[in-house]
Order: sequence, then C-alpha cells, then structure tokens
Amino acid sequence: MLNPANTAFAAHLAARLPEGTVSEAEPRYLEEPRRRAVTPRAVLARPRTVAEVAEIVRACATSRVGIVPWGGGTGLVLGQVVPDGPAPLILSLERMNRLRGIWPDEGLMIAEAGMTLAEVQGAAGEAGRLFPLSLASEGTARIGGNLATNAGGTAVLRYGNARDLCLGVEAVMADGTLFNGLKRLRKDNTGYDLTDLLIGSEGTLGIITAATLRLFPRPAALATAMLAVPGPEAALRLLALVQDVTGGAVSTFELMHRQGLLFLEEAAPEIRRPFAEPPEWSVLLELGLPRGPSPEGVLTALYEEAAAGGLVSDGVIAESEAQRQRLWAVREGIPEANRRIGAVASHDISLPLSEIAAFLPRAGAAVAALGPFRINCFGHLGDGNLHYNVFPPKGEKRDAYLPRAEEISYAIHELVHEYGGSFSAEHGIGRLKVDDLDRYSDPAKLAAMRTIKRALDPLGILNPGAVLRG
Repeated sequence: MLNPANTAFAAHLAARLPEGTVSEAEPRYLEEPRRRAVTPRAVLARPRTVAEVAEIVRACATSRVGIVPWGGGTGLVLGQVVPDGPAPLILSLERMNRLRGIWPDEGLMIAEAGMTLAEVQGAAGEAGRLFPLSLASEGTARIGGNLATNAGGTAVLRYGNARDLCLGVEAVMADGTLFNGLKRLRKDNTGYDLTDLLIGSEGTLGIITAATLRLFPRPAALATAMLAVPGPEAALRLLALVQDVTGGAVSTFELMHRQGLLFLEEAAPEIRRPFAEPPEWSVLLELGLPRGPSPEGVLTALYEEAAAGGLVSDGVIAESEAQRQRLWAVREGIPEANRRIGAVASHDISLPLSEIAAFLPRAGAAVAALGPFRINCFGHLGDGNLHYNVFPPKGEKRDAYLPRAEEISYAIHELVHEYGGSFSAEHGIGRLKVDDLDRYSDPAKLAAMRTIKRALDPLGILNPGAVLRG
C-alpha cells in the first residue's frame, strides 16, 4: 500500500535537496495532451543531477510514496497522470538537460534525459551527424521519455525505434542505486541487457537519467514527394519498388487516407493542399540520398516506373526546401486536425505489412456496423504502424458518441489480434491500455513481466498502475 506525497513528506524531501527542487505540482504537470485524465494533486521534484534523483527515489522508497516520471508530458496513454489513489511525487527531469559528450567519428553522443528531442537532433547536426528519431512533439518531448516509451515516429523504416538508437543508459533503480550503463560499445555480451529492459518500460522498472545515443551520417540530399496511389496494396508494392531501386534509401513512407486531407480542409485550412482533388489514398515519400544523383531526377524516374506499373496516378515532387516543408506540413497537420475535430476513439495499431490491405475493409465494415462514423486512417506504412481514428459524423460533436468508444476499440483490437498485430505500436501501455495488455498478451510474457516488476520494484513505487495492474 502506497502513502500520499503530503505536506510533511514534501517538507522532509525538500530539506534533503537544494532549494527550489521540491514544490507543489503546477497544472501542466498534472494533465495529459488530450485532457482525458488528470492527477488531482501531487508533489513535484525537479532535480539537476543524478545524485539528486537517487536521493529522491531513496526518500520515496523509505516513505512508500509513488513516483511518476515526467519527461515532456506528451505521452498519449496516460502514463504521466494518476487519476486515482494516493497523491504521487512527480519526478521531472527537465533540468537534467546537459550534453555530456559527443564523438562524431564514433557516431555517438551521451545526452541527459531532460534534453528535448529537438535539442538532441540539433547537437547531432552541429557535429555533422544525424539523430534520426523524429516526432511531431520533438520540441517538447524529452529523450528520457522517448526511450522509456520506445518511441517510434516517421523514420523507423530506415533507422528503427528509440531502442535501436541507444547503446546504453544510466538509470536510478527503485531502491535509489545507480545503474551506469553508459558504455560506448557496440558489442558487449556480458549477461542480461538491462538497458534493453529499461527502454520501453515506461518508468516502471527504473528512472532513465542519461543515454548513449547512436548517430548517423547526414544524407547529402533529401528527395521528397507526395504520390496518389490506388490503395494500400499498391502503396506496399510501391514501397518495395522504391527500396529495391534505391538500395534501401527510404527514410519515410507515410500512408494517408482521403479523410485526413478532408479534415485539413475542415479544421486546418491554412495548410496548403497538395492535390486539387484529394485522392482516396496517398503516400508521403522521403529518400535520404548520397552525393551525386539529383533528388528530382531520382523521384521523376521512380514516378515514371511506378506509373507504368499502375502504382501511382498523380504526384507532387518537392523542388525546394520550402516545397518539402509544405508537403510535410500536410502529414504533420493531420493529428492537429484530428484533435480539433475530436475523435470518438483513437487506435495506435500495427499489422504485418501484407495483412494491411485485407484488414482495412474489414475494420471499416466493423465500425460502420456500430454507427455512421468517419474514419481517418494514416500512419507509418513502412513499419506497419497505423493510427486508426474514429470520428462522429460531420457537423456532430463527439460527446454524444463517446459511450460507444469502448465498443469501437474492442472491435478494432479484436480484429488486429486476429491478424497477428499489436494494439499498441508506438505509444506504449500507460494506464490507458492495461486491460488490453491483460486481454491480448501471451500469458507467459505477462507472468515474466510481473516477476521482473516484483524483483526490480518490490515496493511498487515506480509509476504505479502503469503497464501492469497494481
């Protein structure tokens, strides 16, 4: 049983730390982006060093106070809010934002957990290297949270998830001891990989305070286009063609349905439309090219070959950085348009690539059987991750349909499971999807996860209620 982070505990903790480290949590630390839940009250701690993090964790362990790690607060599965139970301590690492070192020739950097993703990208760029993780929230999301949730984004196809971009972490464990795994080694077979275990654990097994990150050569040129395709099956054939022709140079391959472009017209008219008439399906394609070939020439040749095979019917090729940014604005504007319209139910799913074309019509029929909903399906087709969001009919508010949300999500997730997919592709479990984890995960996996949780956090103070039921 956990105890609340009350006034007495806050005073006790503040006396052990530098002035200004401990305070009452402000509203921004208590909410999540979609405002579906809030933490009613909490104590906030904002340490500047790993020693201070360890001191905080030891104090919480002694008093049996729950800890909620807080990065940028951008998570979408309620991993950063505790709607019920004793008031927690919110541990924000935003002040731990130093670049500890960068080795461009090794393709490595060590960043503290509080650096924003944009700051990490900028530091890599100043050293002539690329850190390829890219998210819509990169100006706010922090690298510790990206690793704790194993964030995905638009470049997974070529570079992998956050886990693939990290060689080691530093972390404070549940008893306040420090794990120093900040090695600059690409080969180290010395027992269990604790770094890999902590990445994606959503702060339930340890608090990541710093990480050794992989850097990559920067492409000499980017080739960007938005192409109209007959459907998802043709889009996958187009992806295979482009990968074969370019030798795997595809960094982005984003699928968008017509409904997403219509939502932009409805809710974000300031974003320029790439097509006079929105196609039923389109893809945003980006290649990272070496020195030599002209980006426009490469894309023109690809378009001609794809058109000859019936894989594309129209397209817009970026001929300048400004045009490239306008195409990206379309893709990046869709989530904001979704937010303005208001989804009844949102789904972050993944499927085997060859099953997507069969899944989509069945999912559409399942939703249509439940009501006159609009569906906006878009996402990272190259890695099988789709954001399958369901909205009320045009002109109606979502509130009247929210009682159907659970029923809709159940129908979608059951179908995803039937096709061998996942109900959580890149957002994690948090507190929102604990029931789904119980329903769809392999029993042996769940048993092992609970054993690991008990072993590393026997008091249950680390992000209580997230991932696994308390």
